[in-house]
Amino acid sequence: MQVQQHTHRRDFIQTGLGAIGGLTIPDMLRLRAEAKAAGKQVNDTRCILVWLDGGPSHYETFDPKPEAPDGIRGEFDTVATSVPGVHFSEHIPHLAKAFDKYTVVRSIAHKQNNHGAGNHYLMTGRPTPVPVGCGANVTFHPSFGSVISKDRDLRNGLPGYVSLPKMSRSGGPNFLGAPFAPFVISEDPNNKSFKVRDVSIPEVIADERAENRRKLRENLDNLERIRDNAANDPAVSLDEFYRQSHELVYSKPAQDAFDISKEPDQTRDKYGRNDFGQRMLLARRMTEVGVPFVTVYYGGWDHHTNIFPDLKDKALPKLDQGLAALVEDLHERGSIKNTLVICLGEFGRTPKINERGGRDHWSFAMSVMMAGAGIPGGQLVGATDVKGYYANDNVYSPEDFAASLYAKMGINHEQVLQDQSGRPVQLVSNGKLIKELFT
Repeated sequence: MQVQQHTHRRDFIQTGLGAIGGLTIPDMLRLRAEAKAAGKQVNDTRCILVWLDGGPSHYETFDPKPEAPDGIRGEFDTVATSVPGVHFSEHIPHLAKAFDKYTVVRSIAHKQNNHGAGNHYLMTGRPTPVPVGCGANVTFHPSFGSVISKDRDLRNGLPGYVSLPKMSRSGGPNFLGAPFAPFVISEDPNNKSFKVRDVSIPEVIADERAENRRKLRENLDNLERIRDNAANDPAVSLDEFYRQSHELVYSKPAQDAFDISKEPDQTRDKYGRNDFGQRMLLARRMTEVGVPFVTVYYGGWDHHTNIFPDLKDKALPKLDQGLAALVEDLHERGSIKNTLVICLGEFGRTPKINERGGRDHWSFAMSVMMAGAGIPGGQLVGATDVKGYYANDNVYSPEDFAASLYAKMGINHEQVLQDQSGRPVQLVSNGKLIKELFT
């Protein structure tokens, strides 16, 4: 639907926050209102999901195997954590120090050993119905962020689901529809000129001029022809959504949430003056003003070659500093009580180091970091064997992970959804809670 074709006098306000597949903000708000079920949720937990796209190595992060044979254990040493007897990779020292504030599940495993299928499984809690890319009528499942966005009300004009700086391949709404797709903030908050696209009034339109245009539209809406025939005028039914669009652009909470320059230099330095660190800080700011689900996408973890220099010099330093800073910051601010923090990718990496100095895909063992929302700190859940081949103690599935995530967010994971054809689809099939997260 191209609403703007029928409402040219409103073109000014079509700034495009919800411009997913051509949707404007009013389109998105109208569709959300039509799709939103009645009732409000009591649970107010927010979630920051850090997605390490490509599949991070469990060996080089949270599950090192220093006693394994050469060719498996890798080049890195280990570092002691804040919990006696527990060691992580030497290149995540900040996370090791902060371990008393979060849990690591070392025993999630599945059989979807390619990126597309693994991504879908760990982003939705359901395996793909057929191999990714096959069949025109395949029904893929909505992502965690989209389901949670559908479940929550909009607040302060802010979106229900945000993804930085892009949407993961399975991070969309699928059959839930475009209203529950993420608002993607592609801009780098580490840039001095950072400004969120479509939230601020364009510089070419001064505030006074913009307000005059809003008042002009308001006057047009009050013309006799509209007021006398409001029930039959489609433009009138859109006015509420344009009003909300205007409120977003002028909303102080919205503007404050996106204005990362308001953070003290000391805080910004703590997160790391880089793209990932500042996105983590921005995610914290958004959840604190009420955005229920934020994904921070961090790509480049598919290390088939040169895994050790790439992790040591590129990937791990940013992750270590930014993720540890987020967890510690939430604790200091008291926000950890109602903020769930998760870090994972689609699978782990192979035990054997290949001839190119890398590790390949390995879905039979992976580590997932989880903090906040009542999750105990300093806890290891499950284990892999002595060489790290397989999760072999207290093994959990992606369905269990999904059920636990939804439970923390106050959502019934056993509920049944309807796809675009009206067929019933269970949100999570046969998922059980990871009990250690609820002690």
